[in-house]
Amino acid sequence: MSEKTTILLVRHAHSAMAGRFCGHTDAALSELGEKQLSEIVDDLERWPITKVYTSDLKRAHNTASAIATRRALPVVSRAGLREISFGEWEGLSWAEIEARAPAEAASWLSGYPMQAAPGGESFEHLRSRVEAELQALVQQSEQQCVAVVTHAGFIRTALVSVLGIDERSMHKIEIGHGGVTILQYAQQSWRVQGVNICR
Repeated sequence: MSEKTTILLVRHAHSAMAGRFCGHTDAALSELGEKQLSEIVDDLERWPITKVYTSDLKRAHNTASAIATRRALPVVSRAGLREISFGEWEGLSWAEIEARAPAEAASWLSGYPMQAAPGGESFEHLRSRVEAELQALVQQSEQQCVAVVTHAGFIRTALVSVLGIDERSMHKIEIGHGGVTILQYAQQSWRVQGVNICR
């Protein structure tokens, strides 16, 4: 048996609120997202997935359900896999935020990602949550390959933590809808096997 634990971080399919600040807002998949599901499931066929975990938000859970159904596996929801919360900015576009609160918008940009949105989650809290989730997944999925359907912010933060890169550069990491980022854990160490892999 392999001594490696493989965690496939899968970004959910396209949502009905794509292009807006949709952190903890429970948006459903868009029509495009529904069409993407079969492609996402097909893309994951190459891996011997034994468990499917997901954020408890609909856009992730619906994506995970499609993956799990193909393999006749249960879906395990974990609230810790959620996107960062954008507080008062949830549901707004960037243009709307700049029009309503130009000073706060400018401050957020200059301090990104350490500056939290008004009433939102801090990056420090998100990073702590992401690191705790990764460790829990390793403990629960030792020497297995598991799919974890989550969000772009969660995946970027996981890469910041695993690679030790500057969090101010995390927005430069492209994480497309349905993209797969591969993490492996062995001998108490993380390795990144691929980022944003898709068909």
